[in-house]
Amino acid sequence: MRAVVFEGSGGPEVVKLRDVPRPVPVGNALLVRVHATALNRADLLQRAGIYHVPEGQSVIPGVEVAGTVEAWGEDVKGFTRGQRVFGVVEGGGYAEFCLLDADMALIIPEALGFVEAAAAAESCLTANETLFELGGLKPGQTVLVHAGASGIGTTMVQMVKHVGATALCTVGTPQKVEALTRLGADVAIDYRRQDFVAEVMERTRGEGVDLVMDFVGGAYLSRNLSVLKHEGCLVLVGLLDGMAAELDLLRVVQRRLQLKGSSLRLRPMVEKRQVNARFRQRWMEVLARGGLPPVIHGSWPLEAVVEAHAEMEANRNIGKIVLTVAP
Repeated sequence: MRAVVFEGSGGPEVVKLRDVPRPVPVGNALLVRVHATALNRADLLQRAGIYHVPEGQSVIPGVEVAGTVEAWGEDVKGFTRGQRVFGVVEGGGYAEFCLLDADMALIIPEALGFVEAAAAAESCLTANETLFELGGLKPGQTVLVHAGASGIGTTMVQMVKHVGATALCTVGTPQKVEALTRLGADVAIDYRRQDFVAEVMERTRGEGVDLVMDFVGGAYLSRNLSVLKHEGCLVLVGLLDGMAAELDLLRVVQRRLQLKGSSLRLRPMVEKRQVNARFRQRWMEVLARGGLPPVIHGSWPLEAVVEAHAEMEANRNIGKIVLTVAP
């Protein structure tokens, strides 16, 4: 089969399309003929040599796929050849075939195509887990979502609004402000031109927010804590700009703040299956009837993966960037 591989670490020059052995499904694995996969920041970090693939997982990039069932391992029951499925995988998505754990597989709703399903896979699981399981989001609360125009960010904003909460978000351009406002965000803040702390406190009349969803990391820690209400919660979803920061412990203690972290790929499979089950129970019916439409920036063929990476590196995307795989 054809697959994208990184031959060394670095820029676009290390990205190659090669013929590699097709994976063989055993145990609880499905072999999926990939029709679409989607980009994540971790793919770019892996290419650069910063992100190291967990032991035992595929070094082929790509952690979410949509396609059709081709074959399965001896422990799998209930699937049929040609069935349309999507889900989060342990690497291997940038390829014509990929292994998908049967308990991580979700049936693609009739209303969604492969591109939309690929765009929904990882972002939906991460958004649900961080907002509701870690963040404890309830109707009527207020949430600040950083990187609001990202694939996960656009999903979070929709989930927040769907449950009757207030969504504030930060983005990096006026175009993204407009896009997130159209998506339903109550407040979209251009962090390059506005002080998000001042804007949040003004828009919340000095109260702050119940929950902060942060993709930035160390550089934002102090400011994120400053906009939290008493007993508010900060969830670290990513570390794009710093893995270390000073922490004002007195502020945390006095205001009884919570600080939590999340990483789906590093969790054992048994926990990933639980994450998947929680998303399925809470959101699959909503997704199937069009109540949580994936926001898609654009799609590129697998052969144009370098161009797709460049689009993400330039931070031009609003929503997910998808790679399509010719059958």
